[in-house]
Amino acid sequence: MTAACLGTASSGLRGRFLKMLALSLLLCLAADAPRPTWFEYDRAAPLELTVVKEAKKGTATVKEVTFAGRGPKDRVTATLVVADGPGPHPAVLYVHWLGEPATTNRTEFFKEAVGLSRFGVTSLLIDAMWSASGWFSKGRYEDDFDASVKQVVEIRKALDALAAQPGVDPKRVAFVGHDFGAMYGVLAGAVDRRPKTYVLMAGTATFHEWYLLRKEQPKDKAAYVKQMEPLDPVKWMGALAPASVFLQFADKDRFVPKEEAQQLIDAAPSPKLSRFYAAQHGLGTSGDVNERFRWLSKELELPANPLPLGAPDAGKPSTPAVR
Repeated sequence: MTAACLGTASSGLRGRFLKMLALSLLLCLAADAPRPTWFEYDRAAPLELTVVKEAKKGTATVKEVTFAGRGPKDRVTATLVVADGPGPHPAVLYVHWLGEPATTNRTEFFKEAVGLSRFGVTSLLIDAMWSASGWFSKGRYEDDFDASVKQVVEIRKALDALAAQPGVDPKRVAFVGHDFGAMYGVLAGAVDRRPKTYVLMAGTATFHEWYLLRKEQPKDKAAYVKQMEPLDPVKWMGALAPASVFLQFADKDRFVPKEEAQQLIDAAPSPKLSRFYAAQHGLGTSGDVNERFRWLSKELELPANPLPLGAPDAGKPSTPAVR
């Protein structure tokens, strides 16, 4: 624990400050938490960002882009939604879920990104590894750890691509992730402090419980669980400090039991907020969309509060995700 933390703690030794003392200790421990070393990469390597096509969408410019991934031949496909005006622009990195085929890709949050662009926000929406057709059923247990590390590195490189956009304010960057997107976002945030706030939607505490939903099982289940345990999001939630965290869950989620959700809530650093919605795993109701907008408006200090935009299926539960 740092000397600064000890100083803060010692100032609250009297009885009426015991609660303040406990909070100070928790915050200091989170700030000093060890950070994973697997997700390092060459920050000096060129991003090689290429614009494939460009179009106007309302007040935003939409660019379909690719940029360098972790390996020399890897390319990440993404959509940039660039707000009009010179900036400084708040920015959001979106990482999608594994669910319905139509939205298991960078399109899941496209409407939200366009909506936020009206308030000066530039967003980047990436295709994660699970956007590939049949990714889950074709996956091999022996590859999961290395593939996970690669995905986290590419989320960090996406932050590089977002930060490189003209006018983006590096002090007002948010991360929004759903399902696997939320879980891998926690790992990226455990080593990369650029986001000042996180919205984590319908993630769960460990990776193995979802990967083990495959029809085929590993030869040595115990060994596989042990291999994946160091990546468990619940272990790294505290390392998101000093960022703020908004956790969104569905109360009819067959993939995330409430006790699993509570583990993440308890492990998240303060300041934090958690909400459960009358929805299934896909969320996407007007309630969670609008609260997400309000949270981002406050945390990114937008010049005007985004009006509630609703969702295509406002008020209706989303179809359960398919694994």
